[in-house]
Amino acid sequence: MTLTNMVGVRCCFKLLYAIVVVILLHMNNPCTGCRERERQALLALKQGFVADDGDPLDSWGREAQNKDCCEWDGVHCSKQTGHVVKLDLGFQVLQGKISPKLIELQHLEYLDLHYSNFNGSQIPDFIGSLSNLRHLDLSYANFGGLIPYQLGNLRNLHYLDLGYQDSLFGSTYSIYAKNLYWLSNLSRLKYLDLSFVNLSDVVGWLQVVNMLPKLTNLTLWGCSLPPPVISSVSLLNSSKSLVHVDLYKNNLNSSIFQWLPNLVYLDLSETKLSGRIPESIGQMSNLETIYLSMNSFEGVISETNFSKLSKLRILDLSSNSLVLKFSFDWVPPFQLHEIRLGSCKMGPYFPKWLRTQKSYHWLDISDAGISDTIPTWFWDLRNKLVYKDLSCNQIRGNLRSELASIYLNASWNQLEGPIPSILSNVYTLDLSNNKFSGSASFLCTSTTEESNLTYLDLSSNHLSGDLPDCWNHFHKLVFLDWSNNSLSGKIPATMGYLFSIETLNLNNNRFVGELPSQLKSCTELTLLDVGENKLSGLIPEWLGENLLNLTVIILRSNQFYRSIPPQLCHLTQLQILDLSINNISGIIPKCLNTWTTLAQNGHSSPSIEHSNNFWLGESLYDSPYDDEASLTWKGVRSKYKSILGLVKSIDLSCNKLSGEIPTEITYLVGLVSLNLSRNQLTGQIPSRIGILQELESLDLSRNQINGRIPTSLSRIYRIGYLDLSQNYLSGKIPIGTQLQTFNSAYGGNPQLCGEPLPRICSEEEKGPGQPVLVNEDEKDGLITQGFYISMELGVAVGFWGVCGTLLLNRSCRYMYFNFLTFLNDWLYVKAEIIRQRIINK
Repeated sequence: MTLTNMVGVRCCFKLLYAIVVVILLHMNNPCTGCRERERQALLALKQGFVADDGDPLDSWGREAQNKDCCEWDGVHCSKQTGHVVKLDLGFQVLQGKISPKLIELQHLEYLDLHYSNFNGSQIPDFIGSLSNLRHLDLSYANFGGLIPYQLGNLRNLHYLDLGYQDSLFGSTYSIYAKNLYWLSNLSRLKYLDLSFVNLSDVVGWLQVVNMLPKLTNLTLWGCSLPPPVISSVSLLNSSKSLVHVDLYKNNLNSSIFQWLPNLVYLDLSETKLSGRIPESIGQMSNLETIYLSMNSFEGVISETNFSKLSKLRILDLSSNSLVLKFSFDWVPPFQLHEIRLGSCKMGPYFPKWLRTQKSYHWLDISDAGISDTIPTWFWDLRNKLVYKDLSCNQIRGNLRSELASIYLNASWNQLEGPIPSILSNVYTLDLSNNKFSGSASFLCTSTTEESNLTYLDLSSNHLSGDLPDCWNHFHKLVFLDWSNNSLSGKIPATMGYLFSIETLNLNNNRFVGELPSQLKSCTELTLLDVGENKLSGLIPEWLGENLLNLTVIILRSNQFYRSIPPQLCHLTQLQILDLSINNISGIIPKCLNTWTTLAQNGHSSPSIEHSNNFWLGESLYDSPYDDEASLTWKGVRSKYKSILGLVKSIDLSCNKLSGEIPTEITYLVGLVSLNLSRNQLTGQIPSRIGILQELESLDLSRNQINGRIPTSLSRIYRIGYLDLSQNYLSGKIPIGTQLQTFNSAYGGNPQLCGEPLPRICSEEEKGPGQPVLVNEDEKDGLITQGFYISMELGVAVGFWGVCGTLLLNRSCRYMYFNFLTFLNDWLYVKAEIIRQRIINK
């Protein structure tokens, strides 16, 4: 090749290189703005949306400076074509409706609208026309109704999340599917989440899942799935790519284990599974996380069940009936991060194999049958463990400060001695029902700055002395329980700094003095229990003026005096009021009909539950707790926790109350227990008492109540405890329901007669009975004078309507008597036939 030719070739290469560079530069530079058609579609989409807070789509505009939609927030365009390929509008809390103009974005590959609120509307079926869509996230968006089968047209879809539709807004809308066959078209799908979609009517859901060959992640939380039907066909097509299966809170059976492939993540907790855990679980050599909690598994788990699980990091077998039996020197093949074995029996000795685990930060060995002391090596884990639950065992010995962690529950054990300074960086501390003694001074020595503590339960121990006065460091505290100790002195004024407190329980101690007025700053308070102390003074008016969220007030067995302040009537959410065994005098306020919760039938939930959130690393955990209270129910003092929300009770017994029982009390139709015994009440029992249909316990004994027992009392069908003894009642005991079964309920009323008493009523005592209604305000809407008049008119009109017609209308009279003749002949023939049959026999 000559020099001239070589120079020509080089020039050609340089020219070609320049052309390629120009082309590449052109390809890497965005087109001049987005497509106008797609821009108009986006504006129509915005017009259908309404934002909850501000306008997150304010950059979407018609102005010249906002004309290029590729620059709008959440909008991404292809650099080569200018087409909109991605809409990322998650976390915007959009409301309204999705415009059909969305289908103009035919090049859309990514659509995210999660954390929105579409008010129960159906997922638009036109989304199924976006054929290029690869990622679709409509979770937490409050959709409802039937999932459109048109989504099965999205054959390029890799990611589909329609879960948790009603989790954010507490709605009652239900999203559901009748079948899942449309999913079988999505052959490229890798991620599927339908959590809390109602799939109770879906038959063959497992077979559909097996038709998704590339599926790696399957999440079907709380879908009411029916038990799977496993066949040889469904097993043959089982996806080998599936590594993550989460079927939490469904209705499954043991056949599910036949289908499970070699997974990395498995959650079958709360799925009603029973029997033994199959050995196949132990063969999943890739398994890193397994949740099998809250089922009915039973049997023995030994080290052979874990021999191949070398990659295991999270193990949850809690809330089952399992027995863990390992050799004394067993060294597991894994290094766990979370150990959740609550209710699994592994005692009586502290499990030594825990010593081999060097990386775990979560430990739950509650209710494990351990009756040992905490070994020395366990204290060395203080820098790693952030969650410890050792509750409900018989663990003995003293507590050391090294045991402190973000969450520590060592309740219901045999721990003793003083409580060390362990509150530093603790969020939740429960040491209740132990044998701790000494003072509570550790509270102030543990922290001198703002504490992170949200939950503190030291109830049922042997603590004594005054409460420390450093509550100004505990602004985040939500729950505080010192009940059933021997604490004394005055309630500290700094408790007024507990601005977040919802539950305050100081019951059964030796506190004296008045309730500090600073407590009126605790406006989040829902339960206040200072019963069974030696407190005195007036019942504070600020209870009803400032603490308007109060649901439970227990001041029983103290030395409060004077009258019940009418300000308590402002507590519309009040559900339980116990002022018994004090020196309260005066009358019962008539304004109590303003207690809205007590004036409503029904219950929101069995328990009174509170959230208790805390952070573990980057994860937010909720350790909810239920309020607990001791109440007198049907004459017996008992503790209520899991069903406290069902109790609606007023107990004003053992005081010096006088006057009549206000008729307004009959407006509280939700009451299940009413105790006004051992007072100085006079007058009659309200005649409308029978309206309280929820009432199960009524005690009006040892007062000065007179008159007859209202007949309406016999209409309370649920009443199971009744005591009207030691009053001045007279007349006949009404007959009905269970009133004749309460033999001892009427003693000390010499003027009463009738069953179940032996005294027979005279004609005068029988009388007409006390009328149910005694004044204009108490008139029944049905049994009135007008009712009887109407009844008599009805009889008269009916009689003369028939007889008058026969007398005045000849044709009707002939027809009527012909009918009687026919009827007479027919009856004669029938009787003769029956007679002949009898004779022939």
